[in-house]
Amino acid sequence: MAVGKRRETVLRVIVEDYITGAAPVASRAIVDRYGLKVSPATIRNDTAYLEREGYVVRPHHSAGSVPTDKAYRYYVQLIGEEVELPAVDEYLTYYILREAREGLEHWLKTVASLLAGLLQNMVVITSPKPVQCRLKHFDLVALQDFMALMIVVLCEARIRRQVLSFNRRISQDELTTMANKLTSTYAGLTSAEILGMQEQLSTEERQISLRVAEVIDAEDRLEYGEPHLEGLRLLLSQPEFTSSPSMLGILEVLEGQDWLRNIHSQEFTKGEVKVLIGQENPEPALQGLSLVASQYGQPNSASGIVGVVGPKRMDYARTISSINCLSALLSDRATEYT
Repeated sequence: MAVGKRRETVLRVIVEDYITGAAPVASRAIVDRYGLKVSPATIRNDTAYLEREGYVVRPHHSAGSVPTDKAYRYYVQLIGEEVELPAVDEYLTYYILREAREGLEHWLKTVASLLAGLLQNMVVITSPKPVQCRLKHFDLVALQDFMALMIVVLCEARIRRQVLSFNRRISQDELTTMANKLTSTYAGLTSAEILGMQEQLSTEERQISLRVAEVIDAEDRLEYGEPHLEGLRLLLSQPEFTSSPSMLGILEVLEGQDWLRNIHSQEFTKGEVKVLIGQENPEPALQGLSLVASQYGQPNSASGIVGVVGPKRMDYARTISSINCLSALLSDRATEYT
């Protein structure tokens, strides 16, 4: 619902002032700090209107205004098309990521750490999960006479390890020969395709093949890729949570991973940044927070999520622009591993 141009300005000022200061915003402060060409009495009338319409609340009668979830939603829609990452943040982002070590998992951790530091909130990035996993190659390393370590590398740069036990002694040379033979046969295949090629194999080769297929199938059944979380301490150090009785509940939920299903259940369009504010969060313990997230990669091949979790008072403009920038960079990098 439109609130009128001046009241929209007042509402924007209240939201931005509260984001910065985490304190109720007084009518006199709105006039003094922002040079509005109206009297404090006019601003009081405007804030009274905004309070009646559910955009602001006042902790008590003589206090200043505090934005509600409805106000933050209006504000996010207001800034939707005008957010741009500050040039210094963009330069720093490109520089740090250019210098990051190779390897997708390390690169994702670097991205998460960088974004958490920039925004002073918690960041979650999930590794790109393919629609269907495929084998890149695997190796077998002798552990004991009857045991070997199987190292499976998937096409999405993920590595999984399994210990195999055999009914007879197998040398390292024999393990290497079997691994090379089966890798050349199975490279690029799915678990179902591997299971369909079990003829003319020795007992051990069939055993190894079944375990490789099981590893790939287990990856296929995951709802999302491996999560990388950074900045939980930064989130909980925000004024809203330093002495909040809800802090332990928030901590318990965020340290688990069930809440990530709510992010991945969202339907993203290409380049879209979703913002869930307060009560819009499906997880009750997180309804005092906001989540800003976007999908990266290619939905039809492999994709992941990059998101920021913070107080409802988070800097939405900077957060949305940062997510926009990093989701594009992550999409470029993810294509190298699919």
